[in-house]
Amino acid sequence: MRKSGIAACCLAIVLGYESLVGVPGLKGAETKEPMVVPMGNILLEAPKSVEAKRPAVNFPHSVHFDFSCKKCHHTWKGSEKIVGCQTSGCHDQDQSSKQGKTADAKPDLKYYKNAYHGQCIGCHKEINRKNKKIADSGQVIKAKMMKSGPTGCVECHSK
Repeated sequence: MRKSGIAACCLAIVLGYESLVGVPGLKGAETKEPMVVPMGNILLEAPKSVEAKRPAVNFPHSVHFDFSCKKCHHTWKGSEKIVGCQTSGCHDQDQSSKQGKTADAKPDLKYYKNAYHGQCIGCHKEINRKNKKIADSGQVIKAKMMKSGPTGCVECHSK
């Protein structure tokens, strides 16, 4: 090995390899925080500015791991930290507009309650519809049908 090669190796060891070759993520380079996924229940509460009429919801996050993260975190690009729906500017309205509907009569999803109810209850009802369709078809199925979640108020907002 030539003297210049030995010198480069020594310099790489002293300064850190990334300083010579520009590889991010190695010693001295800025690294991202690891993604931390909550495994237990997440308490879904009304915003502090709202007087809640029902108790908060204990959302079993890990029960939903069969779904893509983007099913619920629909604006997440996959690399940045996931923030709560109410803090992200996505579903942060604490009051509904025009009885909870937009100008085109669709639910106002900026209103946090419509977003949660539409996403959660809507998904659970869709699973129930699919399961009923399979059951009504008379097909012999070998796999278990997908388990659905609650669709009624007191099932989620228990005391």
